[in-house]
Amino acid sequence: MYIPSDTRYERMTYRRCGRSGLMLPAISLGLWHNFGDITPFGVQQSLLRTAFDSGITHFDLANNYGPPYGEAERNFGIHMDRDWHTHRDELVISTKAGYDMWPGPYGDHGSRKYLMASLDQSLKRMHLDYVDIFYHHRPDPETPIEETMGALNDIVRSGKALYVGISNYYDPDQARKAIETLRAMGTPLLIHQPNYSMFNRSIENGLDAVLTEEGVGCIAFAPLNNGLLTGKYLNGIPADSRAAHDPRYLKPQAITEEKVGKARRLNGIAQARGQSLAQMALQWVLRRDVVTSALIGASRPEQITENVRTLDFPRLTEAELAQIDAILG
Repeated sequence: MYIPSDTRYERMTYRRCGRSGLMLPAISLGLWHNFGDITPFGVQQSLLRTAFDSGITHFDLANNYGPPYGEAERNFGIHMDRDWHTHRDELVISTKAGYDMWPGPYGDHGSRKYLMASLDQSLKRMHLDYVDIFYHHRPDPETPIEETMGALNDIVRSGKALYVGISNYYDPDQARKAIETLRAMGTPLLIHQPNYSMFNRSIENGLDAVLTEEGVGCIAFAPLNNGLLTGKYLNGIPADSRAAHDPRYLKPQAITEEKVGKARRLNGIAQARGQSLAQMALQWVLRRDVVTSALIGASRPEQITENVRTLDFPRLTEAELAQIDAILG
C-alpha cells in the first residue's frame, strides 16, 4: 500500500494559474511517452509516486498518449485504482483531444461531437468522474471556433471538467479569440499549453502578452526540448537515449551540430552555477511570470528528483540571462 511522504509539500513551489484560484506546481509531470505499453507498469508506478512525494500534484495526459493510443490513460486508470483514489482531491489531472484518435471523420480535430465523445472515453479509461482540466489539443481552422469553445463551455457546465484550456494555439489573435469566445459564454479559459524552451521560444511572438493581459495561465511542454537541453547529447547520441531507440519523439537528425554547440556553451553557464543544464533550462522557462508550470517527462525517478531540485537554486541573474540570450541568438 502506497503511503505518500509527509514532507511532499515542503519543497515544491505552487504558482497561481493566471487570474484563477487554481495553484499548480512549478514542475508538473507529463505522461506522454513513458506510460504506454513500452514501459513496465512498475516503472510507471515509481515515476508517479516519486513525483507526488516531491510535491508534483499535476499529472498531464491526452487521449492519444501511449503507445498505442489511449494506453497511457488506461494505465493511469489502473494506477488511479491502486494508488490515487484516496488522494484524488490532492491531484490536478488533465487530458486533451484534438489530434487523431480513432478512424473516420469523428475522431479528430475540433468538432463538438469529437471533443465530447473523446472526453467520455478518457474518463472511462482513467476511471474518473471528472478531469480537472480538459484541453482542445490544437486549433482546427475548418471548425468554427464558436463550436469548439462552445463544446468546452458545455463540458464545464456538465461537471466533466472543472476547467478548460487550449494547446498549440500559437497565433496570438487566434488565442485571444478563443479566450474571448469562452468568456462571452460565461466560462473563463484557464490555461494554454504551448511548446516553450530555450530552443523553441514560440510564445515570445506576442502570445505571452495576450496570456498576461487576459489573465490566462501557461504551462510549457517540452521545456528541455525533448532531451536536447539535458546534457545527454553533448558528446554524441548515447545508446540508451530516446534518439537511439525511440526516434518518434526525437529524431537523430534533429540533434544538429549547431544545437549541440549551443547546448555545450549553455552547460558551461549551468556548471558555473553548480547545477545541471536541465535544471538551468527549467529555471529559464520558469523565469517568466506568465509561465505557471513547466511540464516534464521522465523515464527514471531520478530524473524527476533532479528536475524538482531546480527550485533550490537562486534565480538567474540579469547578467546570466544576457549570456544565455547571446548564445541562443
